[in-house]
Amino acid sequence: MARGRRVPDVMAAVDLGSNSFHMIVARYAEGRLVVLDRMREMVRLAAGLGPDGRLSREATTRALACLQRFGQRLRAVQAEGVRVVGTNTLRKAHRKQAFLVRARAALGHPIEIISGIEEARLIYLGVAHATPSDPGRRLVVDIGGGSTELIIGEGFQPRFLESLYMGCVSQSLEHFPGGRFSEKRLKRAGVAARMELESIENRYRQIGWEHAVGSSGTVRAVFEAIQEIDPATNCITRDGLDALIERLCAAGSVRAAGFTSISADRALVFGGGLAILNEIFDALQLEQMRVSEGAMREGLLYDMIGRFSAEDVRARTVRAMELRFHVDEPQAARVEATAVDLLRQCAAAWDLDDPDAERVLRWAARLHEIGLDVSHSHYQRHGAYLLEHADLAGFAREDQRLLAFLVGSHRRKFPLERVGDLLPPWDAKAPYLAVLLRLAFLLNRSRSGRPLPRIRVLVRGRGVTLRFPRGFLRAHPLTVADLALEAEYLKAARFRLKAVG
Repeated sequence: MARGRRVPDVMAAVDLGSNSFHMIVARYAEGRLVVLDRMREMVRLAAGLGPDGRLSREATTRALACLQRFGQRLRAVQAEGVRVVGTNTLRKAHRKQAFLVRARAALGHPIEIISGIEEARLIYLGVAHATPSDPGRRLVVDIGGGSTELIIGEGFQPRFLESLYMGCVSQSLEHFPGGRFSEKRLKRAGVAARMELESIENRYRQIGWEHAVGSSGTVRAVFEAIQEIDPATNCITRDGLDALIERLCAAGSVRAAGFTSISADRALVFGGGLAILNEIFDALQLEQMRVSEGAMREGLLYDMIGRFSAEDVRARTVRAMELRFHVDEPQAARVEATAVDLLRQCAAAWDLDDPDAERVLRWAARLHEIGLDVSHSHYQRHGAYLLEHADLAGFAREDQRLLAFLVGSHRRKFPLERVGDLLPPWDAKAPYLAVLLRLAFLLNRSRSGRPLPRIRVLVRGRGVTLRFPRGFLRAHPLTVADLALEAEYLKAARFRLKAVG
């Protein structure tokens, strides 16, 4: 696996949030990040998500226009130094493939859709690097447009992560339309927020923390409004929230309250975010909350730095899955070694000469048998389900779907119809990786500790020829039978397999 690669001099992270799109460009020098540029546009993607789960034309138009502007700034940044992630609204949106293809073209980079738990992990990482390293546990709260993340951690390590289905856009549209505000609306919004918090509030209070920190736009907007009321304040307090709510109720709307720090766009989603934060203070019995300069986009940059070193969290996640599902490690290592050997022989011919292709093939080989912990019958399907639906730290949804496809394809029927679930370029590359994993699995089916002979693989289009040492196949009739059956499976997937030797 690629380790110890040089960190790009300039890196960029793009956060496609439910309310705003953010981009940060930074230089990595002497072990630290120096921010070169920031861009933020309020796109209100969540407001364009209809009851049928589809994004409206207006919302996609706003999003693509923003991404074209971001893309222009990213042209000078190396591709390997850029990460783009989508959060709650893109997680929920239906039939989004066409939008993602157009968004990738506008940006010039692929978009990863991450789970709520992965979003929480990245938020904590960004906050932890931007916040003084006080001793003890830290509670981090991030109220986004479509979801709210709450994390308890120590140092740079998150310990407990939650992502709740409430955000400033969704709450504002339902309870504070047009920025209108009243005590009655606040109470209704508070009940809705408390219903989401109910499942975690007791457990979080029992765990406890020494410091509470808020990140991102909603928390900062609330803090700046409180500062207008009390310029001496340096954090969000219960008294500050009460004073802010009293002023908004008296004014009847966010805009009429006259806060210079709240823009016209922010006013439309301010009420919902305030209601959520107010309820978090009550449910978790908070006394005060500091505001962090760091957020998920900074977390993305630090996570990217880890991927260029031995700190790649994805490798740790794969290892944890091996242990959790009692993987036969020697067998996984044998399949991994064979798969990589086959890959390196045909990478150029199959357009797989890419560190990411080798990395994902290695991970799939390590995890191809995790489904055995569920049932031997159709275990490849159980493994695929686990990989697609588990919370895997460091992995985007598309990464998990790719891993699931490979593991689900490693034996028996080749589920070629699932390729359509993958985004480019993996929709084209995944079938070839799956063939290599299948062959590696088959060649190590005996689970013998004896090394395999040198096997040459020659590929031409979708034709595969395995060349064994002279006389090997005659001495191993079971391997011949396995290869004949595999040729039939691959024929159904429009591949041709031939073995000689």
